[in-house]
Amino acid sequence: MKKYVYLFREGNSAMRDLLGGKGANLAEMTNIGLSVPQGFTVTTEACREYYANGEIFPEGLWEQVLAAVQDVEKKSGKKFGDPDNPLLVSVRSGAKISMPGMMDTILNLGLNDDTTVGLSKATGDERFAYDCYRRFIQMFGDVVLNIDSYKFESVLEEIKERQGVKYDAELNTDSLKELVKRFKNIVYEQTGNVFPVNPYEQLKEAITAVFKSWNNQRAIVYRRVNNIPDDIGTAVNVQCMVFGNMGKDSGTGVAFTRNPSTGEKALYGEYLMNAQGEDVVAGIRTPLPIKSLEEENPELYKEFAQIAASLEQHYRDMQDIEFTIEKGKLYILQTRNGKCTVSAAVRIAVELCREGLISKEEAVRRINPHQLSQLLHRRIDENATLDVIATGLPASPGAASGKIVFDADEAEKLGQAGEKVILVRTETTPDDIHGVLAAQGILTSRGGMTSHAAVVARHMGKAAVCGCEALKINYMDEKMVVDGIEYPKGSEITIDGGTGRVIKGLVPMKDPDLSAEFQTILKWADEMRTLKVLANADTPADAAKAREFGAEGIGLCRTEHMFMDPARLPIVQKMILAQTLEEREAALAELLPMQEEDFYGIFKAMQGLPVTIRLLDPPLHEFLPDAEELIEDILTLKLAADQEDRKVQEEIYAKENLLKKVRALKEMNPMLGHRGCRLGITYPEIYAMQARAIFQAAARLIQEGYDVNPKVKIPLVIHAKELEILRRQTVQIAEEVMAATGVTIPYQVGTMIEMPRAALTADEIAPHSDFFSFGTNDLTQTVFGFSRDDAEGKFLPVYTNNQILEENPFAVLDRKGVGKIMKICVELGRKTNPQLKFGICGEHGGEPSSIGFCQEIGFDYVSCSPFRVPVARLAAAQAAINNKNQLK
Repeated sequence: MKKYVYLFREGNSAMRDLLGGKGANLAEMTNIGLSVPQGFTVTTEACREYYANGEIFPEGLWEQVLAAVQDVEKKSGKKFGDPDNPLLVSVRSGAKISMPGMMDTILNLGLNDDTTVGLSKATGDERFAYDCYRRFIQMFGDVVLNIDSYKFESVLEEIKERQGVKYDAELNTDSLKELVKRFKNIVYEQTGNVFPVNPYEQLKEAITAVFKSWNNQRAIVYRRVNNIPDDIGTAVNVQCMVFGNMGKDSGTGVAFTRNPSTGEKALYGEYLMNAQGEDVVAGIRTPLPIKSLEEENPELYKEFAQIAASLEQHYRDMQDIEFTIEKGKLYILQTRNGKCTVSAAVRIAVELCREGLISKEEAVRRINPHQLSQLLHRRIDENATLDVIATGLPASPGAASGKIVFDADEAEKLGQAGEKVILVRTETTPDDIHGVLAAQGILTSRGGMTSHAAVVARHMGKAAVCGCEALKINYMDEKMVVDGIEYPKGSEITIDGGTGRVIKGLVPMKDPDLSAEFQTILKWADEMRTLKVLANADTPADAAKAREFGAEGIGLCRTEHMFMDPARLPIVQKMILAQTLEEREAALAELLPMQEEDFYGIFKAMQGLPVTIRLLDPPLHEFLPDAEELIEDILTLKLAADQEDRKVQEEIYAKENLLKKVRALKEMNPMLGHRGCRLGITYPEIYAMQARAIFQAAARLIQEGYDVNPKVKIPLVIHAKELEILRRQTVQIAEEVMAATGVTIPYQVGTMIEMPRAALTADEIAPHSDFFSFGTNDLTQTVFGFSRDDAEGKFLPVYTNNQILEENPFAVLDRKGVGKIMKICVELGRKTNPQLKFGICGEHGGEPSSIGFCQEIGFDYVSCSPFRVPVARLAAAQAAINNKNQLK
């Protein structure tokens, strides 16, 4: 029979695929001799088969669970369901890849009226026993029976108010007994059934609930955001309860071996005495910093610090540790590699390498390139005048401004509409993840540095301030109150996740400074990568920013952006509206010195690094006014104007002529129409002017003692003869400029591969080209037959949600279709031109998975926006490492 259940002592850390991360680590800690409560793990395979069987336990699973319970009973000396000495367990999820807070947990399972009395006698603490019981009913009701938690919370608040206490821990035994009674009534009212009293029934339903939580909405969203496969399933960990709520010598906490916000090598975390685990992470009470434990109980702190250090050494990574103290004895409930900000991850990786725990290669591999751009967090300008209205805990770094919203659904709706919002909650729950994703930042009135809001915000790179107790939040009236001042929904605030400040209104921000560790990890990455990383830049300022981030040149300079300058647009329109070649050339002569200055500035900024300039690409109508606006202008002039006014008549005449030209240039599908090299073939004088501007700018700089490295890129080629004609013209102009100036310009002429035909006839095009640069935005549109603007706005989200497509192909390169054509193109191109260079300059050039594919098929470079350059440098290094490992 297939084995679905493993006792902790039967597993180890290498069994993550089967036991999940939590189960594998519990097994590992058990086997290295740490004080871990006894238990067992139901495998991820059991979860997968549960779904494959139509949400029915696979054959033999329940019998193995029963056998494992007996083993735990023997080891613990307690018996499941025994009214005199009851065994209680926790039931927790645990996927291979950590998904903190996304799936479900049940504590104190095994309690009923009889075992609660038994627990009271065994511990000599009736209050403790009923506190556990009321917690269990609420958690089971919420997680297993799907009863809204607020129904229990409202009764709890009512009874606390009646007794006149603020915290749950202050409730007396009679209040807790009343809670138990009323909680059971809620279960009956909501389900029509009494609360289950058989511990084995409770256990079976709890395991089922954890399996089901794999596909709850928050887990699905989290997996989609973090690229976690949907088919790996979760394990279930069943573990003996140890109790942090047995009095003042008991407690619970969560701690990291290093600071998850900064990476500093120091214990960082929180704990609560006389509490259970959910009290810390749910923000029910604001916990104490772990350092306070050293003052409260030095011996216990010393023991914990030693265990934390040994776990970090053992796992060779920063650890996130959950612990419980029961009657002065320390138990370790879980350890896992800690989630942290990317700035902390970079510092930790560099320092672990310097401490000799990991290699440079491993340090580079540990940084998630998708998150690296979060290092570019904005911060509040230190010279700004601030109206600080409250201060909470600095839970996740960065600063964010936006309108206050109190509901996650509304945050998502407004965020998708482009509005900047701050999600303000008493505390967040896993169900709020969609709102957290959409918000600029998170502000909570309760909870600490390890609360759900803090952990998720750090992982998502969102600014967060937690435990800001000065806030009084009124969900009903949609407002928060601070010191008697009301801030209704829609009010603008700023939060500083680095200091915990909450500031009235919007404040000026500054770009971040990049840490020494950031530069170190990128330096190591540069040593390992083989792909060059270039940037897409259209101005000298963009070029300077690209160089600052480590770009090795410009892979795409779009000349049409220069044409859109308001000072030039009238000249561009004059060129478009020209009736004769002479008129068009006269307009181009006016544009020539402007273009030359553009290229001069960019070449100078790049100081000898390659600059790849794409000649004019978009259709000409894009430079003309909108037809509907022209019609409105003409009608307005005709209705309001004096018909005898000559100037007005001339203006009407000019606009009517312009309208005729706009209509003449109108195309049914302009993105597949008269654009790119088709313009260069039809109007060779346009590309001739641009080529002359490029080479004249280059010649001037060479004469001034600068190095230049221009590359001319012809867009939208579909046929070898197009490129042959336009290359010949470009080379002729280069020769003319070099002859006139007496300088030699090192230049290249290449083409963009954006059309499937170009890729499939690459062997014919390659002899006329020095490089191929893939424009994967247009190539994706033409391979899929999608109009990007229409697809992304209408049906692509449905396709990805229904898993017809795994990813948006405009965000992540489609390897099976677009990628296959690219691979064919590389093979054909190199066959007839072995010296041909290959690169990518679409948005995919800064996306890690797409960069990995470029490495696999033998590209020479990638090009991306300046702010994506650090991401591309790291991703290129990881791609080189992966490629090397695959070849071993």
